[in-house]
Amino acid sequence: MKIIIVGATGTIGKVVTDELKKRHEVISVGSKSGDFQVDITSSTAIQNLFKQTGKFDALISTTGSAFFGPFNELTEEKMNDSIKSKLMGQVNLVLEGRKFINPNGSFTLTSGILSEDPIKMGAALSLVNGAINSFVIGAAVEMENGVRINAVSPGVVENSRDYYGPYFPGHVPVAMDRVVAGYVKSVEGAITGQVIKIY
Repeated sequence: MKIIIVGATGTIGKVVTDELKKRHEVISVGSKSGDFQVDITSSTAIQNLFKQTGKFDALISTTGSAFFGPFNELTEEKMNDSIKSKLMGQVNLVLEGRKFINPNGSFTLTSGILSEDPIKMGAALSLVNGAINSFVIGAAVEMENGVRINAVSPGVVENSRDYYGPYFPGHVPVAMDRVVAGYVKSVEGAITGQVIKIY
C-alpha cells in the first residue's frame, strides 16, 4: 500500500512510520521535515499536499496541537486555535483526502484518552479529542467506495511520560508497541467507524 503519514516525525508518528515501512510504501509528512511539509491549519496547504502526493491507499494522522493549561486561562481564541489545529486539521485531511484516496482505502486519525478520562488543564484537549471520535463514528456511515475511517485514542505513551507523566497522576503509561498496533489494526485490518482505545 501507499500510505501517507502526517506527523511522521513526531513521538508516535516516527515509530508508526518505521513499522509500516517494513511492508508498505510510506510517504512521511511533517510541518518542517519529512518527504513533504504541510500546515494542517490551512485547507489550501492540505489541497496542495495531495496534489503533490497523488493517489494513495491509506492516510494516518498523528498530528495537531491544542491548548494545555489552566481552565481559567482558556479563552475563545485559544479554543479556536485548538479546534483549527488538532480537530479541523485532521478533519480537513479527510475532506480533501477523500478526493485522492483509492477504493477500499482508509483514514486513521488520532484523538486521546482525555475525551473520556479528564485531567486538570486538559479541557481543550478533551473537547477536541471527543469531537474527533464523534467525527469518525459519523463519517464512517457515509464513506464511499469501501473507504474506512477510524481513530486511535492512546493514553500517555511511555516515550513521553517524562514530560507529560506528572500531569497524568495515576495513569499507567502505555507501551509504544501497543499504540503502534492500534494504527496497524486500523490500516491493515477491516474495521471502520471505530475508536481504537489504547489505555
